Amino acid sequence: MILFLTRSNLMTPGALDVEKVPKRFLSLGRRLYPRSMRSKLFWRTLFEMPAARYTIALAPFPVVLFFKPEWALPISLAPVPMAMFVMMLEAHLLSVTSPTARRALVSADVADRGLDTLKARAVAALTQLVAARETEGGTYHLVIEQSALLRITPLTHVSLQQEGPRPRIANLTEEEQAMLAETLFDEAFDEHELRQINVAQDKMIRSFDLDARGVSAHARLAALANVKG
Repeated sequence: MILFLTRSNLMTPGALDVEKVPKRFLSLGRRLYPRSMRSKLFWRTLFEMPAARYTIALAPFPVVLFFKPEWALPISLAPVPMAMFVMMLEAHLLSVTSPTARRALVSADVADRGLDTLKARAVAALTQLVAARETEGGTYHLVIEQSALLRITPLTHVSLQQEGPRPRIANLTEEEQAMLAETLFDEAFDEHELRQINVAQDKMIRSFDLDARGVSAHARLAALANVKG
């Protein structure tokens, strides 16, 4: 699931005010929630909170009490098994703590091919975004950051970040968001594969840079034609 970091998408758009770029959010524990609480993306983001995961992990115990009230005393005296259950969920199901085990998730060749694919797609998308803005200078970053939680639907933050006297996270139109979603991931290389690589390399954020001065006139004309089309 992709959350595009643009003000119109977020409950707290002020969270996008930054002092420097590229800016990371997920790996610093900052939660950015979609505006709609009805969306699957909102609940996937909520699952990033440890408290939400612990609640889900411990949910079977009250269910057992509902059907077996006579077990109330044994369960109330069993905080250690509960804690162990939560630790097993976090350490063995949702994450990989061993560096050796992480590296074994993806071979070096597969990781290199995947990152080459991502770079080519990200640079193409970034060029189109910058060209369409008709700006003459400044460095832009297309930042792709993922949650490190495994074995669940990946959560991916995608943002366009701009350097300058006042660094900022640029707003993305719905058309630009659709273009990014189509360009960055498909069946040949998707969010799951990127997450495997990121976890294996213990690097959950990828940033691709482009100086607007390096965007060719041809690219600007092509971007303008796409906008008009």
